[in-house]
Amino acid sequence: MSLYLKNESFAKLAIKDWIELFQEFTKWNKTPHTTIIIDEFPTLIETNHATPSIFQKIWDQNLKNTNTMLILLGSSIATMETEILNYKSPLYGRRTAQWKLTPLKIHHLKPFFPNYNAITLIHVYACLGGVPAYLQKFNPQQNFWQNIEQKILTKGEFLYEEAEFLLREELREPRNYSLILKTIAQGANTYGEILNQTNLDKSILSKYTSVLEDLGFIKRTYPIAITPKLRKGLYTIADNYLNFWFKYIFPNKTELETGNTQSILNKIREDYHTYLGHTFEQAATELLTEMKIQNKLPFTFTTIGKWWHKNNEIDLIALDEEKQTATFLETKWSTLKEVDCKRILQNLRAKAQNFRWNRKKENYGIIAKKNQRKTAPTKTRIPCIRYNRL
Repeated sequence: MSLYLKNESFAKLAIKDWIELFQEFTKWNKTPHTTIIIDEFPTLIETNHATPSIFQKIWDQNLKNTNTMLILLGSSIATMETEILNYKSPLYGRRTAQWKLTPLKIHHLKPFFPNYNAITLIHVYACLGGVPAYLQKFNPQQNFWQNIEQKILTKGEFLYEEAEFLLREELREPRNYSLILKTIAQGANTYGEILNQTNLDKSILSKYTSVLEDLGFIKRTYPIAITPKLRKGLYTIADNYLNFWFKYIFPNKTELETGNTQSILNKIREDYHTYLGHTFEQAATELLTEMKIQNKLPFTFTTIGKWWHKNNEIDLIALDEEKQTATFLETKWSTLKEVDCKRILQNLRAKAQNFRWNRKKENYGIIAKKNQRKTAPTKTRIPCIRYNRL
């Protein structure tokens, strides 16, 4: 604070606590507008549980009637919500705004890895997601698989331990939560599948999944244009890093602890092409949304999502409710030929007939890893979207 006040004498004051610090600061501060940012506020609460009450007094007695903005930051969602935002918190009712930061999108990754091509960026996004702290752990001068081996599979590395650290920080019983996350990462998406594979009691599972949803660790997806119902929701892990970790690291922890990273790396390489399918859908949704904002699409939409019913499933449907237009999209993490595109579009048209939504116009398209033709087949109404647009 002495640097901000440009007065070394402030640093020499004998200040005993936070309240006295802010009392003196407001006396010395002559700046008309001041912003004070305290990072990782939950750490202060862990050190002293009276911290919220202390800062309530600081705000009420020293800062409330000044042109001061106090920003409290924290990475622990549970602590921020219970100790600061909750109505029982001493700070409740004093905030003027709150902002939950979300991960970066896939089109933000290029500056982190300027030498990676678009396909490699998809590989990175599938295992790290968009958290800057995770992205910065990879070495952009090394290739993707070198980074996986050295930064995620190696004991002692930040990304090797981070998932367990997150659970210990947010949850009291990480063991059962880890079991649920592992089960979802291995492909169990319905409540019944998770229940059968975890062998947890129904009431316990409901409680645990609800907590994981509230923390943003998992999410439920419902078929687009259908009123959400519990039985129709599919569970997925919301964060790509956690999904990757619980699919590949958690089940192989014993072997990795011995330092045998190469065999696990080989297993991941063999399976990764299949694993990328889900991420490709997610990335396609993000890119379509970004291109819509930039007005670079030949169609419009107000909502976009996946759809399934009985044996029919469509990767993405983009709906424009105002214009009553439906755009049906199939995502393929593969290289397509003209014959492939024609076959996929025929199947897509057939499945679309089962989608019960009143529309005046329909579009059909394919989003592929690569298309061998320079242009999309003539029967498509929109072009194949390639990831060299990243």
